[in-house]
Amino acid sequence: MTAFDDVHAIAITEFHDLQLATFNWGKQLPIQFEEGVWRYIELNHRHNSLLWGEEDLARRKDVPDAAIVANKRAIDTYNQSRNDAIEKIDEVLLSRLVHVNPVTDAWHNSETAGSMIDRLSILALKIYAMRRQSLRTDATPEHVATCCEKLDRLIVQRADLQHCLDTLLARAAEGRAFWRIYHQFKMYNDPALNPYLYGVKE
Repeated sequence: MTAFDDVHAIAITEFHDLQLATFNWGKQLPIQFEEGVWRYIELNHRHNSLLWGEEDLARRKDVPDAAIVANKRAIDTYNQSRNDAIEKIDEVLLSRLVHVNPVTDAWHNSETAGSMIDRLSILALKIYAMRRQSLRTDATPEHVATCCEKLDRLIVQRADLQHCLDTLLARAAEGRAFWRIYHQFKMYNDPALNPYLYGVKE
């Protein structure tokens, strides 16, 4: 058994797809995982899903401006929570490597495992939405064909990313690759760092 047997990319994407196929999963159903890396994988996916919905709502033209402001603020909140979950994923995964000493020429991956899992979540959302478009009966054949082509491309992108994530984790467990946590430091959300929140008008 290796350090990452429970976080293979296929298991993660199957989880992503299952959650999206569950009605109203993101808003009403309780979190399944109480601790460990899967808790943060689930939280990341949930916040991405809620963020996706708010992004759609924020493009409306038939509602008062106050409704769009509310959408934009929700987007800000969900995006911060999404990034917090990414960092937690990385913290948990890296804690499993404390006894692994990378070899001298180990590959330094610029993207963290948590960021790759986040991208898998976003790809799951894109695939889910594009598949729905490809099945529309009220759209033109050209629209459906275009969406089918895009869906095929998204599936290939996800397969490539799955392979990259599994490769990184396997090599990291062997000491042949590593990554570091890169904190996002979202300054616009921090009242101590955003001048328009702490009172200085520039």
